Amino acid sequence: MTQLPQFNRTLLHPRYWFTWLGIILLYLLVLLPYPVLYYIGCGLGRASMRFLKSRVSIARRNLELCFPQMPNAEREALVTCNFESLGMGLIETGMAWFWPDWRIKKWFSVNGLEHIEKAKTDGKGVLLIGLHFLTLELGARIFGIYNPGIGVYRPNDNPLIDWLQTWGRMRSNKSMLDRKDLKGMIRALKNGDIIWYAPDHDYGPKSSVFVPLFAVEQAATTKGSYLLIRSGNPAVIPFVPRRLPSGKGYEMVILPEQTSAIPLDDEISTAVHMNQIIEHAVLMAPEQYMWLHRRFKTRPEGQPSLY
Repeated sequence: MTQLPQFNRTLLHPRYWFTWLGIILLYLLVLLPYPVLYYIGCGLGRASMRFLKSRVSIARRNLELCFPQMPNAEREALVTCNFESLGMGLIETGMAWFWPDWRIKKWFSVNGLEHIEKAKTDGKGVLLIGLHFLTLELGARIFGIYNPGIGVYRPNDNPLIDWLQTWGRMRSNKSMLDRKDLKGMIRALKNGDIIWYAPDHDYGPKSSVFVPLFAVEQAATTKGSYLLIRSGNPAVIPFVPRRLPSGKGYEMVILPEQTSAIPLDDEISTAVHMNQIIEHAVLMAPEQYMWLHRRFKTRPEGQPSLY
């Protein structure tokens, strides 16, 4: 069972004071009206491109790999929008952790809650497919306001940030599980809980199979989806929290259940279909997806790096 971080006096040690300063500044920043935050966040994101040149290169390369037919000018515009979304992602993390429920609801519309209700009526747990959009923190918060569940996460190397992100996510959810705790996830699904699960990152060669994702023929894709769906028998429901343009707020779209369409013959067939779900979700808000990490760093043995 995952042991969640607790606040303790060691987090007040001087080595964390700089982190505390950043947390306080973020808290004060998100007190501003949302239209102002939208302007600040997009501006920060554009400015960050000057200092995060390696990340700009990674985002550009990911888009080249996934969308080789996309015109270069369109791709460059998408990279810029993606970094605007990165700046907003920082702001939205503060919103998710510090805003009260009423303020979050004010800026969100939610579509598709009936799909969650149907799964509950059927007595099923829910494997909620939530991808690594830059709206991730805020999306998890708004979903939890309506349907508290259990988040799957990677513990942060900084103990203060680890405690804070857990505290923030627990504001509207039941608990958290380490992403390696498959037994805990299966147990929760069998108990009828909602598990927030992201199958779209590269988890390394031991935990992956290689199947297509967009135009990349051999993308490392987690084996965990097969185990969770086969053992937990959940309703598999994707959702997409997307930011509306021009500071108009957010829309959370909960898509229909996908379970019956997912083959469970083996890990590869399941991973292929899960990547098709991922592709559909990403295309609903491509500028807001986390393109700036090396999604395709793990390669089949003997294959050259794509970066």
